[in-house]
Parts: sequence; C-alpha cells; structure tokens
Amino acid sequence: MFLRKIKEKESGILLYGITPPKIQTAPEKVITIAEKTLERIYPLDIDALVVYDVQDESARTSEVRPFPFTGALDPFEFTTTHLQSLSIPKIIYRPAGKFTKEELAQWLQDLTDNKCYPVLVGLPAPDYKVKTSLKEAYEIWSKHKNDSVIGAVTIPERHATLGDEDIRMMDKMESGVSFFVSQCIFNIDYARETLEALAATCKYKKQEMPTVIFTLTVCGSVKTLEFMEWLGIHIPDSLKNELITTDNTVEQSVKIALDIADELINYCSEKSIPFGFNIESVAIRKEEIDASIFLVNKIGEMLKAKGLRKKSGEIAEQSRA
Repeated sequence: MFLRKIKEKESGILLYGITPPKIQTAPEKVITIAEKTLERIYPLDIDALVVYDVQDESARTSEVRPFPFTGALDPFEFTTTHLQSLSIPKIIYRPAGKFTKEELAQWLQDLTDNKCYPVLVGLPAPDYKVKTSLKEAYEIWSKHKNDSVIGAVTIPERHATLGDEDIRMMDKMESGVSFFVSQCIFNIDYARETLEALAATCKYKKQEMPTVIFTLTVCGSVKTLEFMEWLGIHIPDSLKNELITTDNTVEQSVKIALDIADELINYCSEKSIPFGFNIESVAIRKEEIDASIFLVNKIGEMLKAKGLRKKSGEIAEQSRA
C-alpha cells in the first residue's frame, strides 16, 4: 500500500500521473476519456495514481506561453466520479491558497474518506490573494495524520538558482509532509545537488530523510520541449540537442528518461535515500501515451531487478501465505 510504503520509507514507489479532461469537454466525451484512462491504468503495477490540478502559470513569467492555457476539470471530482473502479490510491494536487479554511477542511476530509492523499502546492501568480496559507493548510490536515500522508512539490531548478530548496523542504517536513514529488527531471546534477543539500540539513537537524519521488515524462516534439522550458524545467544543452536532432523525439526522450532513472536508482540506493518515480502522462497523442506506458513498465522492471519492488511471482506467493 502507498500509505504503508511512505510511512515506512520504503523505496521503489511507482506512480503514474495524469491530468483531468479539459473543462470544456462534453460530458459524454469525459466518460469516454475516463474509460480509456482506466483501460491503460488497470494493467499497470503502480502504487498510486497522481491526478494534477491544472493552473495557469502565465503570470509567473513575461515569456509567451508556447501553448494557450485551457483549464481542466477538478481532479478530485473527476477521480471520484469517473475513476472509482480503480482500486489503487489516488494522489490529488490542490493549490491551498485558492480555498478558505472551511473549504479546505472539507476537501481534506473527503480525500481521507475516499482513500486519496493530498499534495498541496502554491499559487501560480505571486499577486494572487491567498485565502489559506500552506502552513495553515498543513495544520488543518494534521487531524488526519494517523490515517493519511501529505505530500509537497520539490523543484531542483529552484535550488540551483536560490540554493534553499533543502530549507523549504525541511519547513514542510516540520509541518507534516513526508513525501515530495519533483518537477520533471532532466538535469540529473540539479537533482543530486538538491538531495545532497537536503541530506546535510536532515543530518544537522537529526531528521530522517523524506521519500523523494522523481517525475519523468515523455517529450513528443520540439514544441513540447519549448513548453517544458517555459514551465521552468532545465534541460541541459546536450539533451536538448539530442531531442532536437533525433529522427524520433518520443523514442529519444524515453531513452533519456531511462538513463536518468538508472542514475537516480543507483544514487539513492547508495545514499540510502527513500525514493520512487512518477511517470507523467499528460499528452493527448497516442504515441506519447503509449510511450508513457512503456516507460512506467520499464522502470518497474528496473526497480524489481534491484530488489526494490516485488516480482509477480513473489506477490502471488506472499498472497498465498
């Protein structure tokens, strides 16, 4: 179970991340999308499904957004209405500042009742009027700490720029956060530097390391590459050149993701850092969706080869026992 693995700091966690359908999608089309989503997720050996909250981040930068923003359905409503037959836990993102304390308290209760776990995020625009601070949101959540876990986001690029990601993470850990889901990883050095800083801070404060779940994604085109950079994801020039010059961007991005996963598995295992992976599937093109399925299965195999996930035969044997 996802809850047990986080509480016991077990490595090898595997998640799959999706976004809900666009807000203007016709109701019958939403049902079709949900059915196709379930079809591809049912066979996956994952610990939980991540459902993102889509926010407009245009105010964060003066650069023109490569793709126009389109809002999406509420992730919790989409999950409880259309994905209930999927028995695995769901991890739901929400910007706490958009909601009053009363609204957030009810939402957190609903999540707990439905065996969902929250990841609270900040607001996309610095001038947005905050209704509930993250610290207040964590205090509201604390009544569920015996039956739930709460996550937060970590951004290695922010550490490369400001050098304080470890302090930000520690502050959230002191408020009850026990796992972090990263922004998409393309720069392995940034990820390692963040982990090294966090490990040093945890050692100084005599705290255990939290579980860090690294997000990996499929890049299907040069336009998508530009969008990821617009979001603040740093892609080293060498990898960017590989993605731009290759004859098959999807295939090359999968290869890059697997190489990154291999490095992170070895690094975290060596340093005894509890970790896992979240494979994003936010594209609408079939080729990219299929590639995300291949990626999550392949990384699952890599984790099993390292003894970090049980093989199907071992699971069956354990069930019989």
